[in-house]
Amino acid sequence: MTCDEFSRRIVAMMQTLYRVSYTQLSQSCDRDEAVQECLYKAWEKRHQLRDERYMQTWVIRILINECHNIQKKRSRELPVDEMPERIAPPDVDYELHDALFSLNEKLRLPIVLHYVEGFSIKEIAQILRLPQGTVKSRMLRGRQELKKILSREDQLICEI
Repeated sequence: MTCDEFSRRIVAMMQTLYRVSYTQLSQSCDRDEAVQECLYKAWEKRHQLRDERYMQTWVIRILINECHNIQKKRSRELPVDEMPERIAPPDVDYELHDALFSLNEKLRLPIVLHYVEGFSIKEIAQILRLPQGTVKSRMLRGRQELKKILSREDQLICEI
């Protein structure tokens, strides 16, 4: 793969990278840092990519690892109760956004990768390094949890 081709494909992936980092990190500066480190590492190790068809999967795996590294670093720096609130983008369904981010990361990430980013179960399994059955079960549990959360909110609205 040429440098120009690599750069072109990375530019095409930028929105996906920021959306995936958004599901992992609450602060925008951390998301920027994760994406920047991911791009740096991908560029430095671009010759290690064995099959160009899997470039996007490979880069997202690097990004997820960087997000986890930042989470570890931040957990040593700030107590959890002092973490800032995650602010939703202006054009989002706030109920769904809040429900989605109330899910455990293990349930949230496969759902975002599938429904927001359009990855197949097989691709998500490769990205997360999990068996396909595990990805499917986490997505099922995540959808069930979302349904419970959203139905509780609907009941609260009806009571008011």
